[in-house]
Amino acid sequence: MRSLLGALLCVLAVAPQANAHTRPVENLDAATIPQLVRRMDAGTLTAVDLARAYLRRIETVDRKVRSVVAVNPEALAQAAESDRRRRHGKARGPMDGIPVLLKDNIDTRAMGATAGSRALRVPPRDDAELVRRLRAAGAVVLGKTNLSEWANFRSTSSTSGWSAVGGQTNNPHVLDRNPCGSSSGSGAAVAASLAQVAVGTETDGSIVCPAGQNGVVGLKPTLGRVSGDGIVPISSWQDTAGPMARHVVDAAILLSALEGAGVDYAADLGSATVAGKRVGVWRLAGRDAEADRVVADAVDVLRRSGAEVVEVDLPYQRQVEAAEFPALVTEFKHDLERYLKTRPGAPRTVAGLIAFNEADPVELSKFGQEIFVEAAQAPPVTDPVYVEQRRTATSLARRSIDEVLAAHRLDVIMAPTNGPAWRTGYGDGDAFELGSSTPAAVSGYPNATVPAGFAGPLPIGVSFMAGHGADATVLRFAAAFEQAAHARRAPGYLASSTP
Repeated sequence: MRSLLGALLCVLAVAPQANAHTRPVENLDAATIPQLVRRMDAGTLTAVDLARAYLRRIETVDRKVRSVVAVNPEALAQAAESDRRRRHGKARGPMDGIPVLLKDNIDTRAMGATAGSRALRVPPRDDAELVRRLRAAGAVVLGKTNLSEWANFRSTSSTSGWSAVGGQTNNPHVLDRNPCGSSSGSGAAVAASLAQVAVGTETDGSIVCPAGQNGVVGLKPTLGRVSGDGIVPISSWQDTAGPMARHVVDAAILLSALEGAGVDYAADLGSATVAGKRVGVWRLAGRDAEADRVVADAVDVLRRSGAEVVEVDLPYQRQVEAAEFPALVTEFKHDLERYLKTRPGAPRTVAGLIAFNEADPVELSKFGQEIFVEAAQAPPVTDPVYVEQRRTATSLARRSIDEVLAAHRLDVIMAPTNGPAWRTGYGDGDAFELGSSTPAAVSGYPNATVPAGFAGPLPIGVSFMAGHGADATVLRFAAAFEQAAHARRAPGYLASSTP
């Protein structure tokens, strides 16, 4: 990857500027897509300029973060084509010329899709549907990001951000802290300004947790909003791709492109307000003192902004959690083996993956594959025990949100996204103490997280959840909170933090 990136930068160094009046983006961290588009329309910035800036940051900054596993050899050509369209008045919309990184479980012909596993180093046959939609929108696909191998569904003691393909991704705020999974590379890369936006995927927490711990915005959309075609699966009942960005407006613009249905989620976000709205606060208090403090501060922000805050507790959580995992194990075997049929040269079954890992010198070097072993013995999706597990998990997760929204006449529910990032280690798995992703993940409902505060140098986010199809609603609440709180800050790349 580094040799390819160096070659791209050498080509770029001798390439003529598209316009003598162009100038670089001085602060990529603060720049939003609408600001960049205005500059490109005015001729003071080109898509090639922007791609060059991000490629150079990947070359320099990612040596610390280790979030990018592949660079697109076509990135500069895509940027140049975007500039040609714009010069001829044929720009395709706000994503035209905008650099985006993709999680490496999303199929791309040019860069592969490994899900972090050496077993999937054979290239896929085609691009995923969401990649085709991004290209139709004119986006510049810069490369692929590391992830927790197999989206954290290989071992009960896996470490987020580690894969046999990409090694360990680090949290850019404090490098010995964990970026959370499984979209760890996408969250860390966006926080480190290695692309304007990135695409992650979530089954339960894998967009919102890395967004929260890396101090960026993440949206887990309503299930079905974004095509899952060409994405290495865990479960079609819960999996979805979604946007990760430094700014809510950018996440909204990216979601519009990913959905590809003519919806503009960014429309009027600048005027978003919580005034007169009712927000239920699910505090999850007592699990982490720093998260409790950040949530209390977030409640103060909402009240000062005119929202009415109601204390709530979401029911049925134990029943949902008890049914979710065994259901996912069955779905994983079924959905993954169906996907593996599209990857000639790769193992065709979970049992084949187990054998591959046992023979490989890297795959089992950090942790085992207990979930794979369990999945290999899982019943079929016609099994009545499984059918009841899925019915219980999904119906109770939906009721947990729907009933609370209705009982308190709420617009949204807010909860802490994460506690402070833990130190990365191996053998004992991740040190999760706090997470609120499960109700929205299992129900298939939207969940948007936005930076809300810090525990020392470590970011903490809050999440906004609502009912089926309420993606625009949660984005508007996230945008209004972002504008009122101004909580996000650029990472410091500290080697370590005090205990």
